[in-house]
Amino acid sequence: MEYHEAADYLTSFQRRRPKFGIETTARMLSHFDDPQDDVDCVQIAGSNGKGSTARMLDSVLRRAGLSVGLFTSPGLNDFREQVTVDGRKVPKSMVSTYAEELVPCIDRLREDDDVPTHFEVLTAVALRHFSEMDVDVAILEVGIGGRYDATSAVDPVASAVTSVSLEHTELLGETVEEIARDKAQVAPQAGPLVTGADGPALAAIREVTDVISVGAERDDGDDPDVVAVETGMRSAVESEISIIGPDWSLDTNLPLLGSHQACNAGVAATLARQIAAVDPDTIAEGLRSVVWPGRFEIMSTEPMIVLDGSHNPGAAATLSDLLGRYEYEDLHLVFGAMGDKAYGEMVESLPEVETAYATRPDLDRAEHPDALAETLADYAESVETVASVPEATERAIEAADSDDFVLVSGSLYTVAEARDRWTRRLVPTARTRESHVESSFVGASFDSVAVTAGTGPSADDGSAADSGIDRRVFRTYLRKPQAARVAELLAEVGGDCRRSTAGSPEKLVATVFAATTAQLGELATALSNEGLGLRRLASQLDEQLDPPAPSREAGLGPLAGEETAVMGILNVTPDSFHDGGEYDALDAAVDRATEMVEAGADIIDVGGESTRPGADPVPASEEIDRVVPVIEAISDMGVPISVDTWKGAVADAALDAGADIVNDVSGLTDPEMPFVVADHDASLVLMHSHSVPVDPDSSPVYDDVVEDVLTELGEQLLRAERAGIDRDRIVIDPGCGFGKSPAESYALIDRAAEFRALGCPVLIGHSRKSMYKAIDYADDDRLTPTIAGTAIAADRGADVVRIHDVRENVSAIRAADGRIDPDS
Repeated sequence: MEYHEAADYLTSFQRRRPKFGIETTARMLSHFDDPQDDVDCVQIAGSNGKGSTARMLDSVLRRAGLSVGLFTSPGLNDFREQVTVDGRKVPKSMVSTYAEELVPCIDRLREDDDVPTHFEVLTAVALRHFSEMDVDVAILEVGIGGRYDATSAVDPVASAVTSVSLEHTELLGETVEEIARDKAQVAPQAGPLVTGADGPALAAIREVTDVISVGAERDDGDDPDVVAVETGMRSAVESEISIIGPDWSLDTNLPLLGSHQACNAGVAATLARQIAAVDPDTIAEGLRSVVWPGRFEIMSTEPMIVLDGSHNPGAAATLSDLLGRYEYEDLHLVFGAMGDKAYGEMVESLPEVETAYATRPDLDRAEHPDALAETLADYAESVETVASVPEATERAIEAADSDDFVLVSGSLYTVAEARDRWTRRLVPTARTRESHVESSFVGASFDSVAVTAGTGPSADDGSAADSGIDRRVFRTYLRKPQAARVAELLAEVGGDCRRSTAGSPEKLVATVFAATTAQLGELATALSNEGLGLRRLASQLDEQLDPPAPSREAGLGPLAGEETAVMGILNVTPDSFHDGGEYDALDAAVDRATEMVEAGADIIDVGGESTRPGADPVPASEEIDRVVPVIEAISDMGVPISVDTWKGAVADAALDAGADIVNDVSGLTDPEMPFVVADHDASLVLMHSHSVPVDPDSSPVYDDVVEDVLTELGEQLLRAERAGIDRDRIVIDPGCGFGKSPAESYALIDRAAEFRALGCPVLIGHSRKSMYKAIDYADDDRLTPTIAGTAIAADRGADVVRIHDVRENVSAIRAADGRIDPDS
């Protein structure tokens, strides 16, 4: 079964049905040989906050070194987002396998008039995947209620009920107490249920099971077992929280804001203690690292732009409280809600709105913008009706001054469409050994042969510009109306466009277009005058056609020229894989740095901890003692200095000592790191990695390594920008050898140009790595294949290569660039 067939199959099932019970899910799990028995399962139920709590617990347990499966709902764009292992979506190839395995069981259920819902099917698929990936813990967000939810087919080792309010009364009961008792059925057999509920709901839960209560101290003296409170704001993007348990406590910063999130953090922390006795310091780090897209997600601070998927009056009231923390002039609201929601009460909860944009996500259940506009007119100074969410978002941002506030809310579906503005990538399809359109859109089925770089029909006049020689190819994902309009406009200028809904995320269209540079320029001009939010795509296309030079600030000057820069590696460690122990003495390190600069190094990268497989961790204090004296000694050599570290404390000391750049090979594992870089106005090399040090037993499954790495680096970039780092001070590194096979690492080099889609300079770090082990025929410790890799990277447009052997690789770059002196 092809992926697009599997995706269509899994999303074809009914969304709701009147039958209660877990028997249908249990039959599917039995067909899968009961995968839930292979992992420790955790259930998280609740009216609000269960998704946030599940995300926090996932982050904490992963920080503790556990492999974690996470099942949440809904996904913003794709059901694959709902099933992750260690932060990575279930691969398309495995979705196909699981769907094929499930077909006979579904056929039997259909014969018995017991066709499952989509949620039941996805629950079974998630548990099958978690078993296949051998996770340590599977976290399951309950769908509705508790007693009869599909996730209750498991026997949990720990469970929680985050909060209880009136919801789904036709299914769960007409009072808070009835609903609480239903949700409490997720309680584990071997321990108490953790809950953030209070009042009558808490009393009702206590009738069902033993509990550990979490929350703020109460005036009536009935204090919770675990006190979890928000104590202040660390910055515009983090709050300060305190959690105090019976014999443990912690203080940390939390990127999910609000007193309700402090309570959710307390629930997650208590669960982590139950499941794996996680220590408070690790819990604190895990909580600070959590990311939950679309939940009071801050996308910009000038103006403040927030995406929040609040979709009921209670959540809207909480959102209003959060808005009260910020000083701003005018509030611009982009609002799209489902027709069956109490959107009038939601809008009533919000503060005064200057301009409201009534809009509608592309969903049958969504309310018509005219109806929303009628309601919004009672609460906003002015109201505009805009059919497209992306267009409404663009208009709100264009109307806002730097001291205003732009809020997108009403539904997660609305937020998902608005979020495209920051996550859509316009990827230049590489002119390499083969076309990568098909591999990037795994499972996609286009309406004709996909266009490829450097091909296309010849024009009547036979001119080179129109014969395909100048032809450029880009790929992206667009909303259906956007993709249709781009195809129309491209046809008008003589270009070629192909679209595929098959194999795309559920709500997006895989789009490939090809044209000459001149035609693409005409397309960009046309898009800039369009609605549907396409002006953002126009600016992305302009940037691809005329890329801005990398910043010359904070050590990135060497990357601003046309030539590939060289970052020379200076390891001041006893155990690095290639040169460990050679330069750990200060004099030797200075001599080596001098030698590299004389050989043509543009940047010196100083590292004090090895990331080779099996390397022992180094305390921050020892790493500082290794790198700071060297940085101080070489800071006047006339080239920028980079520090290779993943620890914020080491980066802080190194930047104080004279470093300009932080090379973080962990992908911001330390949540303090981006704030340190921002505070110093430094630059950041952000690398994609699966584990640091490299875990040779860890082998993620990639559908297409370039596309997957692009997606994951894109989310890391948003984290860095949220902390205050300007994108023009960020360099991205796809991470050759870090959780990638040799073939995958080669693909990262061969297709380096595609990473320009992120709008940052590209660094390739491949020097003497094990990816070259099988082809090291010269027996020179992988130097010869490294030189070849450098030449390829330079030819593919890499802005900088990170290498050990400067002189040899500088020569390779000059050869690749054609800089041969005929008189020499």
